[in-house]
Amino acid sequence: MWVRWIVLVVFVAVLGGVFVRLGEWQLHRLDHRRETNARIVAHQKEPVRDWTQVFTGPIADDQQWQRVTITGTYEQQHSLRVRYRNSGDQAGMEVVTPLVTASGRTVLIDRGFIPKPEDRPEADVPKAPVGTVTVVGWVRRSENGKTTATRPVEGNVRLINAPMIAETLGLRLEDGYIQQISSTPSDDKVLSPVPTPTLDEGPHFSYAIQWFVFTAIAVGGAALLIRGDLKDRRKRRERSRDAAGTV
Repeated sequence: MWVRWIVLVVFVAVLGGVFVRLGEWQLHRLDHRRETNARIVAHQKEPVRDWTQVFTGPIADDQQWQRVTITGTYEQQHSLRVRYRNSGDQAGMEVVTPLVTASGRTVLIDRGFIPKPEDRPEADVPKAPVGTVTVVGWVRRSENGKTTATRPVEGNVRLINAPMIAETLGLRLEDGYIQQISSTPSDDKVLSPVPTPTLDEGPHFSYAIQWFVFTAIAVGGAALLIRGDLKDRRKRRERSRDAAGTV
């Protein structure tokens, strides 16, 4: 019996430790979500800045969601489909096109979202506005992932990673990109702006509570099992004494 108790206690300790860590991880994600929301709200209140004031190096997390303006000409021949994207409940793709400024610096512009067509596997890439274009948009960092997701293949890519796109297409790109809010002249009407993140706290707190409750259930269940074993053991001893007394 002692061996069973020891095994049970060790198992519950390990399981409880895992549950607690998972709960702490969800709380960490909640803190990150709150920081991101606060940063987005703060940047939304700031005036639009010239893109060169932000693109001074690789874009970091805390530089995201600033509004900037940029002027240049599109390189339509290097447009890419960013596949497996969603806007709300709609599945589809985004379109990314390099924009070359007068200084020669080039930035990727996420021009918008296109829902998946019902009559064919994917939508055509709409042509970018011709001539000088001024874009206002959100600053975004390069998305990271496996090479299979970041390297463009036949005009398609899954993640917007400027360094990998630059290497593959033979371009010199700024590390980061701009998520378009508006364009002058206007872009193709088939494109809709990619929405900003929902400013809520998500389910992280409730998930954390669930993991902590699972920990309590595991500990409480182990305690009940041990208590039940002790009761059974005491009853057996009492029966043995009663049997001995009747002899």
